[in-house]
Amino acid sequence: MSVDVVTFGCRLNIVESEAVRREAESAGVTDAVIVNTCAVTGEAVRQARQAIRRLKREKPDARVIVTGCAAQADSAQFATMPEVDRVLGNEDKFDRAAWARSERVAVSDIMTATAMRAPSIDALAGHTRGFVQVQNGCDHRCTFCIIPFGRGNSRSLPVADVIAQARRLAANGYREIVLTGVDITSYADGEMRLGVLVKRLLRDVPEIERLRLSSIDSVEADRDLLDAFANEPRLMPHLHLSLQHGDDLILKRMKRRHTRADAIRFCNDVRRLRPDVAFGADIIAGFPTETEEIFVRSLELVGACGLTQLHVFPFSARPGTPAARMPQLDARLIKERAARLRDKGDAALAAHLAGHVGTRRRVLAERGGVGHTEQFLTVKLNAPLAPGTILDLHMAGHDGRRLLAA
Repeated sequence: MSVDVVTFGCRLNIVESEAVRREAESAGVTDAVIVNTCAVTGEAVRQARQAIRRLKREKPDARVIVTGCAAQADSAQFATMPEVDRVLGNEDKFDRAAWARSERVAVSDIMTATAMRAPSIDALAGHTRGFVQVQNGCDHRCTFCIIPFGRGNSRSLPVADVIAQARRLAANGYREIVLTGVDITSYADGEMRLGVLVKRLLRDVPEIERLRLSSIDSVEADRDLLDAFANEPRLMPHLHLSLQHGDDLILKRMKRRHTRADAIRFCNDVRRLRPDVAFGADIIAGFPTETEEIFVRSLELVGACGLTQLHVFPFSARPGTPAARMPQLDARLIKERAARLRDKGDAALAAHLAGHVGTRRRVLAERGGVGHTEQFLTVKLNAPLAPGTILDLHMAGHDGRRLLAA
């Protein structure tokens, strides 16, 4: 064994894990397991700690090195684990010199980071789509969120570097490129915002057949981005929105910058520009002070915005955040509301899938006998296809979660 990486959390961590593996190996690290952690919920941290213990039992001779958002935000809890050999911060994991040093804890002050350390990736093992990290960090301070303390303030990758990375991925056979980051709609290279970046990528890298965005904050979507959705067929008609709730009082207590009406208006505006667009969203169930009447506003938001792909998060109090000091709901109630919200999302997805039955859709084949449509709907393939193949396929049915290709 040389270096194995176990990744928790978002697409951004997937990209960074590949870069971290390369940095560690270049620094001469061997016989090690790197655990790239997530801090978005308490459950994510618990799962990382559990995995660390299991990995040490399975590979007692391997060094266990912990990095990522949870390691950055609370390095002490990992440093005290007997299974852990080293803890590296989120900036330090890209520093080859830090990998070569021997101190047990190397976690620099993430809030001092002003330039983006760009993991230069030209391939991602096991992935059919190519990911380009264009932004890191977040300048906003939502009351429930610990991520700014794991990622630091917002900083962006220069446009020239984004184009160069996308060009390398396309040259290596990646037909779909995904732009990712912590808060990609805050992207800024001088006066250049995300919409201009998207247009420049599609203009300067014609080899990109499909360009997709990861989660966005709808209130930050600029005019050029909306124009790109209206006029760039290679920009995929799918948006995953950071909505978090459907009630204005809770949104205010979360310190979000949009209202319920803003979210509905945005979805309607984009749908007029791109009628085939599909929307997913992050929604939190059981935020402090959420009453039944308030919770129902989130249930109703699914239909009001036409959401079809939900990521539901039961509220998890993160120590050090303002929401952790608010009156908390009973854990059983939070779990029950999260289940109701997931049921609502499942019903919306099934109805959306039914609307695609009988149509032909362009599908990017991936591993495991599945693929994705332009709207990021999962398709179960009826015959093996080489990963990376794009075909027009007839949608013969659905099973409630996936379309079924004929």
